[in-house]
Amino acid sequence: MTDAAIAEVLKRVDTARLAADLHYLCADPLPRRTVNFTRPGADRCSLYEADDYLADTMAAMGDEVLREGHLVQAFRCDASKPKAHQYAVPEPLDPFYEAFNLSVRRTGRRCPQRTLVLVAHKDSQSWVASPGAYDNGVGTVALLELGRVLAESPLDHSLWLLWCNEEHKPWTSFMAATAAKARGEDLAAIYNMDSIGGRAPADEEAGRRTNVTVYTTDEGRPFAELIPQCVADFGLPLVASVVRAEFPNDDDGMFINAGYPHAVKNLGSFPYAHQWYHDERDTAEGVDIENVALAVQATLAALLRLDRLD
Repeated sequence: MTDAAIAEVLKRVDTARLAADLHYLCADPLPRRTVNFTRPGADRCSLYEADDYLADTMAAMGDEVLREGHLVQAFRCDASKPKAHQYAVPEPLDPFYEAFNLSVRRTGRRCPQRTLVLVAHKDSQSWVASPGAYDNGVGTVALLELGRVLAESPLDHSLWLLWCNEEHKPWTSFMAATAAKARGEDLAAIYNMDSIGGRAPADEEAGRRTNVTVYTTDEGRPFAELIPQCVADFGLPLVASVVRAEFPNDDDGMFINAGYPHAVKNLGSFPYAHQWYHDERDTAEGVDIENVALAVQATLAALLRLDRLD
């Protein structure tokens, strides 16, 4: 696909759809997404309700959605810690719940044996009653929108959309990554979408829309640098930068630890600087959805450029 064709595809990213998905998953009808909360009148936990929304949306496009269950525990709350870090390890006798990874696989037209991966955790914090809009409702809806747009632009390489769970213990991206490695899957690129658009108050006040792509290894650096290159080449009004992390972390880190050192992640800021991190005030109304849409466009452009490579 030429850059001119990619530019036309980027126009299909729909801010209104992103906002509507985010409102559903973080405001109404779902106030949050966790295994240890069931809203009044509902017959299953809010994380299962979120799973159904994601699966139904993808199924409407003709996709088959695989649900892989894993046993997890809810983090405890330690109110003696600073607000952003009040999570505490569950006790051994705390209840276990089944949480599901959701996977959508699309077979590539020319290189089906190689797979491009988009991953985001869909759960919100299990230790505090937070809507989790930036963490990580935005990444969740970003994958939905990328799935919609790419349904109209089939790839030469295979595509794996993975929604996992990170705000419960253990992180279920670990299971997905280790299973992929055990199967010998050739994962050619891995982009984790986590808290995109979440930035420091100073950037918000100045009207700066930001994206930071974080890599951990030398192998990941070119994948990270492709994001700001696409931002520049396609004229996206986004302040894009690249940072190297000291050690693997988050869902991309699970892939790195499993043997895919080139996994990277897109964030709104690094270190993450949004004022409502892990806070009850992390609401859908507080999200700059335009910033989210720009991060989606940058990731989409990078993915389409990678897809045209052998």
